[in-house]
Amino acid sequence: MSVVGCIIGRPNVGKSTLFNRLTESNEAIVDATPGVTRDRHYGKVEWNDSSFTIIDTGGYMHNSDDAFEKYIHRQIQLAINESRFLIFVVDVKDGITDWDKDVAQLVRKSNKPVFLVINKVDNSALQNHVFEFEKFGFKKYYPISAISGSGTGELLDDIINWLKSENINEEYEELFEKDIPKIAIVGRPNVGKSSLINALAGEDNHIVSEIAGTTRDSSHTLFNKFNHKFYLIDTAGLRKKSKVIDDIEFYSTIRTLKAIEMSDVCVLMIDAQQGIEAQDLHIFQNIIDNKKGVVIAVNKWDLIDNKKTNSTKEFEDFIKKKIAPFRDVPIIFTSVPEKQRLVKILDICKDVYAHRRQKIATHELNEYFLNLIHDFPPPAIKGKLIKIKYITQVNDTPIFLFFCNLPQYVQESYKRFLENKLREQYTYTGIPVFIVFKKK
Repeated sequence: MSVVGCIIGRPNVGKSTLFNRLTESNEAIVDATPGVTRDRHYGKVEWNDSSFTIIDTGGYMHNSDDAFEKYIHRQIQLAINESRFLIFVVDVKDGITDWDKDVAQLVRKSNKPVFLVINKVDNSALQNHVFEFEKFGFKKYYPISAISGSGTGELLDDIINWLKSENINEEYEELFEKDIPKIAIVGRPNVGKSSLINALAGEDNHIVSEIAGTTRDSSHTLFNKFNHKFYLIDTAGLRKKSKVIDDIEFYSTIRTLKAIEMSDVCVLMIDAQQGIEAQDLHIFQNIIDNKKGVVIAVNKWDLIDNKKTNSTKEFEDFIKKKIAPFRDVPIIFTSVPEKQRLVKILDICKDVYAHRRQKIATHELNEYFLNLIHDFPPPAIKGKLIKIKYITQVNDTPIFLFFCNLPQYVQESYKRFLENKLREQYTYTGIPVFIVFKKK
C-alpha cells in the first residue's frame, strides 16, 4: 500500500521510540531530552503482509524557549498535509497537558483518521490512568508501551484494517492500466533521470536542467516504442535526510518513496563521475525493502577519461561489493546525450519484470529443496536439530516460506545459502528474494 501516516505529539512522549518499534529499526534518535527530533524521519512499517510509510515528527511546542519552534511547526504541518492518517501520542504518566490539548486541536482540524496512542503504560497500575484521555473525545485509544512493544499489535491491526476498508490503494492503481509494467527512474538529484525519459520518448516531456532538484514531483509517461510498453515514472532526486530542509524537498522525498512503492521495477541511476555513494545505497535499500525489481544504470560513462578494457568490469565489481549481500543485479553503463545502451535498459527491465512475476510450482520447490536440505541440513543449535518439512512460494512474489520445527534457530548464513541455491536453479536477476522460516 502506497500510504503515508505520521506520528505527532508534544516533546518527550516517546514518538521516536514508537517509530523505531513500528519500523523495527533504530532510525530515529531516542533521548530523554525534549526536542531531539527536529526534522522528520520516515520509514517502512510491515504488518501481516501489508505495509505503509510512517513519518516521525518533531515535538510540538507552543510559546517555548526553543529557537526551532516555528521550524518544527512547519515540518509538523507538512507531515500532516501529506499523511492519510495520524498517530497522536501522549504520555500516561504526565496526564493531559496544555501542549497535548494544542496537538489534539491540530489533529482535529486535519479531518483525518486519528489513532490516539497512550504511551508508557509499562505496568498494570498505570492502566487506571488511561481513562483521563477519554476527554479528548476520540472513538478509541491504544494503551501501549513503545519500549516493550506491548499494545502495538492492536494498533497496527486497526491501522491495516482501516487501510483495507478504505481501499486506499485503488486511487494509485487507477492512474495506470493494469498489466502494463511500471518502471520508476530513481536516484540522487541531477544524475540524468528526466534526460533519460526524454531521450527514450524522443520529446521533452520532462524539464531538464543543470540545477539539482528541478523535478519536484513524480510523473508517469506511457512509453510504447521498440516493442516495449511501460509506464516510465520520473521522480525527484532523493537527497540525504540531513539535507531535506525545505518544504518542497520534503514533498519530493515522500512522493519518490511512493513512486518506488507503486512501481514494479526501479532503475537506480548513479553518476559515473561520483561513483556509488551512501545515498545511492540508501535508495537501493529502499527499493529492496519494498520488494521491487532493480536495475542499476551508471550514467555519464562517456565523461570518464582513460577508460581501459576492464574499466567496466572493475566498476561493476566495485558496485557489487558495495551492495552486498544482494549482488545479483544487472548493471548497465550508459550515456544519455550519446544515447548509449538506453534501449538496453528497457530490455533488461522487461526481463526483470518477468522474473519478478514468475511462479514456481510447490511440488517443484519441494522436490528441489528437500533433496538439497537432506544433503546440506541447517546446523544444529544448542543440540537441537532443525527439520524443514515444506516449502512454498507466496503467490507470484519472490517470497518463499520454509516451514520447520524451530524457525527461531535458523541462522542468517543458512538463509543466504538457500537463497544462493534458489538463484542457481531459477532466474531471479534483479529481484530481491526473501526466505522466511515459519513454525509448522
